[in-house]
Amino acid sequence: MDKNIYDTVKKALEESKKRNFKESVDLAFNLKYVDLSDPKKRINEEIILPHGRGKPIKVAVFASGETALKAKNSADLVITPEELDKLAEDKRKAKKLANEYDFFLAESSLMTKIGKLLGVVLGPRGKMPKAIPPGVDPTPMINNLKRTVRARSREKRTFHVPVGTRDMKPEDITENIEEVIKKITSKLDKGTGNIDSIYLKTTMGPSYKLEVK
Repeated sequence: MDKNIYDTVKKALEESKKRNFKESVDLAFNLKYVDLSDPKKRINEEIILPHGRGKPIKVAVFASGETALKAKNSADLVITPEELDKLAEDKRKAKKLANEYDFFLAESSLMTKIGKLLGVVLGPRGKMPKAIPPGVDPTPMINNLKRTVRARSREKRTFHVPVGTRDMKPEDITENIEEVIKKITSKLDKGTGNIDSIYLKTTMGPSYKLEVK
């Protein structure tokens, strides 16, 4: 475990004034020497946190038959093909769904239909479903997504990634941070050389700079 990161996490948790709601702990990345006008250079990653987000992550699944039955045990919502058709006719309901749920999965046979009917709603939010291969139990995929966060830079050099909540152990938050930094630097041409700075903060607390090796 990186002691510098751990010490900064502990300091942020101890020095931030306590609030009457569950605060998130977030990282703010500032990139340098990256041409973010090129979509291929942008960060758009889903990262599985070793200790989870610290708050519920909602997963919806488009499925039918046996896949739908298996998904009901772990997904927050299962959407049948019939319900998909109704969603396509009600754009307000579709937008509410897209905003309410963090991740989507879908049987591979439904992917094209979802793209045509809901792509305009899910696409811009970065929430197009991941495909469930034929005959595969979606439970492990759902459970992984419930520990996943999304890192998206878009065209801006600064972007934020949640790494936990204030009530989590500093050791667990530290290990989540290490995983996020490792994943993001692996996607940059120059690794840490493309990172100008990283700051850590609770939702309402001050920012603390992390030293990145």
